[in-house]
Amino acid sequence: MLYIGVDLGTSSVKLVLMDETGKIHGTVTKEYQLYFPQPGWSEQKPEDWYAQAIEGLKELLKDADKSQVAGISFGGQMHGLVILDENDNVIRPAILWNDGRTQKQVDYLNNEIGKDKLSEYTANIAFAGFTAPKILWVKENEPENFKNIKKIMLPKDYLAYKLSGTFCTDYSDASGMLLLDVKNRKWSEEMCKLCDITTDMLPKLYESYEKVGTLVPSVATELGLSENVVIAAGAGDNAAAAVGTGTVGNNKCNISLGTSGTIFMSSDSFAVDSNNALHSFDHADGHFHLMGCMLSAASCNKWWNDGILQTKDYAAEQAAIEKLGENHVFFLPYLMGERSPWNNPNARATFTGITMDTTRADMTQAVLEGVAFAVRDMYEVAKSIGVKPERSMICGGGAKSPLWRKMIANILNIEVDVPTCEEGPGMGGAMLAMVACGAYKSVEDAAAAIVKVDKTEKPDPELVAKYEARYQQFKNIYPALADTFNKII
Repeated sequence: MLYIGVDLGTSSVKLVLMDETGKIHGTVTKEYQLYFPQPGWSEQKPEDWYAQAIEGLKELLKDADKSQVAGISFGGQMHGLVILDENDNVIRPAILWNDGRTQKQVDYLNNEIGKDKLSEYTANIAFAGFTAPKILWVKENEPENFKNIKKIMLPKDYLAYKLSGTFCTDYSDASGMLLLDVKNRKWSEEMCKLCDITTDMLPKLYESYEKVGTLVPSVATELGLSENVVIAAGAGDNAAAAVGTGTVGNNKCNISLGTSGTIFMSSDSFAVDSNNALHSFDHADGHFHLMGCMLSAASCNKWWNDGILQTKDYAAEQAAIEKLGENHVFFLPYLMGERSPWNNPNARATFTGITMDTTRADMTQAVLEGVAFAVRDMYEVAKSIGVKPERSMICGGGAKSPLWRKMIANILNIEVDVPTCEEGPGMGGAMLAMVACGAYKSVEDAAAAIVKVDKTEKPDPELVAKYEARYQQFKNIYPALADTFNKII
């Protein structure tokens, strides 16, 4: 049988066609427009997502045996606010995860309601990207739109609704709304009251691997598929990507070195750190996860090479790096401010320790190490509350660098595995569809059967010791500069 994973991203929708062995039978990408109506605003039209998803599905299935398609599921950009009226019309363009208009509402939630209360209600604190502050923004700035809200949903859930007719979401994606009681897996009545909404405006909650319905007849006819094709709830993009790398079950880890960087740690038990430095969310496998997100990861390397050194030959720049663990130059990778663990939009990137004998290679090395040290910062928070994976998958563009993988392995002192296949949230979505259709009994079973390791980077004890000394120096730099960052912005 065949299964479709739909990765609804910020710039495009990517579709993956897989069978239950993990073999990829096709991929398609369709782009859509991103709108910036004011500085700091970021919006998209949900209708564009659906139109391009349908076109992508048609192209994906053009040469496939459509009778073999059993299920469809999703991995989607998180936190976006999609609102529908009583006739199921989209009221306004979706306000996306990277939209920054809600700082006033975030300050109100964190400072007036209080971080302790928010953490009690949802296990998290407010961030500008989260959904609840967006609802408050609409209430304050677009009262007529707010009055017309009948349904509130997340981006991928709009697709699920259009395909199945079911008003649904999953626990992993709902965790990023600041409306979910993450520990108890239910909507928070307190947060709904704070946002002046009712729980019947919110979707029914499902596990990511649960069937929410089947294809509505009109869509089945348009695609040439059976009306019995199962639609599964799917997951937020990070949770879906974690499924695709086998980061499910207790004490598993995945590090992603994309434009931004994440460390994602799955756990059978609920955990939250006292400072809410990491997000504490429900996971697509039915359990929990901790996630740290740094806003600039591989983008730091791109900025340094493309913008400063004026070169595209990243490998040549890294080839000159010889003395690992001995660099006296440090780099804070906060080019876009920082989320985890500092939650400070005013944080900035800096080089520290430059002397007359500092070389170009030293600077390049510092950029790579700075990102790895920042990942270590997030890992240390998880360790402080008892979550301590001893190995990690690694993915994203930065993971293609053997040197960077080596740095990660030795700076965190863990084994780092590279998967044989990396198809991101789309692959995870297809695997969730398999579970919903009964091809596997659980997400863990699907991951064990499908996800394979291509190569492993093991830490070297001598290098680990050198990097431990360097990290102890690095971790003092941001606290020493935090007040300065806030004063010079």
